[in-house]
Amino acid sequence: MTVVVLGLTVTSSWGNGHATTYRALLKGMAARGHRIRFLEHDKPWYAAHRDLPRPDYCDVTLYDGLDELAERHAALVRDADLVIVGSYVPDGVEVARWVQATAEGVTAFYDIDTPVTLAKLERGEHEYVSPEVIPGFDLYLSFTGGPTLERLERAYGARRARVLYCSVDPEGYYPELGPVRWDLGYLGTYSPDRQPTLDRLLIQPARAWERGGFIVAGPQYPADIDWPANVERVEHLPPAEHRRFYNAQRFTLNVTRTDMIAAGWSPSVRLFEAAACGVPIISDPWDGLGTVFEPEREILITSDPETVQRWLRDTTAGHARAIGRAARKRVMASHTGWRRAAELEGYVAEVRGMAVLAVSGG
Repeated sequence: MTVVVLGLTVTSSWGNGHATTYRALLKGMAARGHRIRFLEHDKPWYAAHRDLPRPDYCDVTLYDGLDELAERHAALVRDADLVIVGSYVPDGVEVARWVQATAEGVTAFYDIDTPVTLAKLERGEHEYVSPEVIPGFDLYLSFTGGPTLERLERAYGARRARVLYCSVDPEGYYPELGPVRWDLGYLGTYSPDRQPTLDRLLIQPARAWERGGFIVAGPQYPADIDWPANVERVEHLPPAEHRRFYNAQRFTLNVTRTDMIAAGWSPSVRLFEAAACGVPIISDPWDGLGTVFEPEREILITSDPETVQRWLRDTTAGHARAIGRAARKRVMASHTGWRRAAELEGYVAEVRGMAVLAVSGG
């Protein structure tokens, strides 16, 4: 297929989880023989932090606004087999209308922020998608599975709401030998709704276990946070350094956004990255997590700081490695970019099959 993606960013991983999601998926699609063009609105905050300006698995074109998009890329969008518009694309509603009016192939909205999107829609906020444009897409690809898919179809008229979780590039994430520097680490941009859980599951255990080593990597944390002395801070960790970061931890922590906990069935890319590295994960609980990893065998789940302390102090190295190996096996079977690309192909084939039936009168 010829695929055009209008996404928030693929060139910069700074302060967002979109870039790594697109990179794994598009690399998987390219490996399966698809030709991809990524159209990215040129924004100064990403221009200053571009860690992958020219991916080798897709062509990237930067544009300055809607007028340039329509003037320069109408034929590209018109002739593509599949056109994907992502969440948080600047002027997303107008971009969606233009794509739906221009594209002659299959169109899809890829919501990398589904619970956040639904919360915005309920408040009447149409920053990047609106109830009016949702039914105009052939596919609504959702970061969230479970009951949310039915809700998208029933409440917002999505034609086909299908889950398309994030994924991992196995060439970038794998176990490697090296010194273990921290007992527990966390990688994520600051978010006010995640901070109480980070306080509970990392900062409190760090205060209680002064001999332990901890680290938090990610931008935008307020200067007034009282970090314990045994918690290291890294402001930004580019994707090229993620593998080394995970492999230097005995355990890694996953913390989930409030909206995603409420929706359930919303695994983050950090889960798959850490698991691909064979690092045992400690996660806060949410509905659907057990469908992604098997609790206790592939992942440890708790909301209790004392339980985290016990795991850090008492889990044997052999038991921790067994959890990490089991999680990695699950990721390699179900959550790579190649696997996600195959799932997307199936959804596109579904749309095309329905179109053939409609034309034939079946």
